Amino acid sequence: MLLGGRSAEREVSLMSGTGVLAALRSKGVDAHPFDTAERSLAELAAEKFDRVFIALHGRYGEDGSLQGALELLGIPYTGSGVMASSVGMDKITTKIVWLAAGLPTPNYAVLDANSDLAKVAADLGLPLIVKPPHEGSTIGITKVNATEEFKAAYDIAAALDHSVLAEEFVTGREFTVAMLGGGADARALPIVEIIAPAGNYDYQNKYFTDDVKYVCPAVLPDALSAEMQRIAVAAYRALGCQGWGRVDVLLRERDQKPFLLEVNTSPGMTGHSLVPMAARATGISYEDLCVEILRTACLKMKG
Repeated sequence: MLLGGRSAEREVSLMSGTGVLAALRSKGVDAHPFDTAERSLAELAAEKFDRVFIALHGRYGEDGSLQGALELLGIPYTGSGVMASSVGMDKITTKIVWLAAGLPTPNYAVLDANSDLAKVAADLGLPLIVKPPHEGSTIGITKVNATEEFKAAYDIAAALDHSVLAEEFVTGREFTVAMLGGGADARALPIVEIIAPAGNYDYQNKYFTDDVKYVCPAVLPDALSAEMQRIAVAAYRALGCQGWGRVDVLLRERDQKPFLLEVNTSPGMTGHSLVPMAARATGISYEDLCVEILRTACLKMKG
């Protein structure tokens, strides 16, 4: 069980990993914790684990770097491979792939220190969202309501990342679609609607309060639900994701059009997490879900 790590999402990873560890042990799995921030890859290799469950979030665990190391060590692992993990962690590259595949995602701009922020605000419209493209759990994200707020939002994101993403703000409802499997076998679980206080689904509300309401299965017309699941599966496959994951979707209020927001290739598995919630809606317990994900652990590269 790989947990903890060195990313900004360490605290959440420890929560996820502790939960998964207990679940696997309750099912008779000889599972052991391994914190990648405290122990080396050499120690991981020396342990001679049969396989690893990756409960790491963010950089150095969800971004393909660890997956590459595990491929070199010959240790089967859960989740997506090197390329899908790397692309999925980069929200800018993810958008490029999705747009090339004809999939809907909000308009965006890539910012640096020389960007004309007033022009970007005019092009994308206000409000807009500013975020560091390699972070998760809403870390470093700011909603910009006026042009004079843009520079401060940019500085917050730039302190966390070498590039900054500005994104069109889509007014509407927020959903997530949990995924199991990969390739032609990828399947969507029931859709979860996220109803956050004042629409603020931030880090604190995600993991440490009970103020957010979740509806699963989401209350949607059948045709719209099917379309949302279809584009989520297409988005997941377009990146080459495997094992399990989660695709976040916004439903624009004015015309009920879904837009892809991002993919999570190593989603949270805490008490507030959404993949276990979607699995429960199909009769899969948290413990059984953990075992099913572990069962998919494999090496992804052929050679």
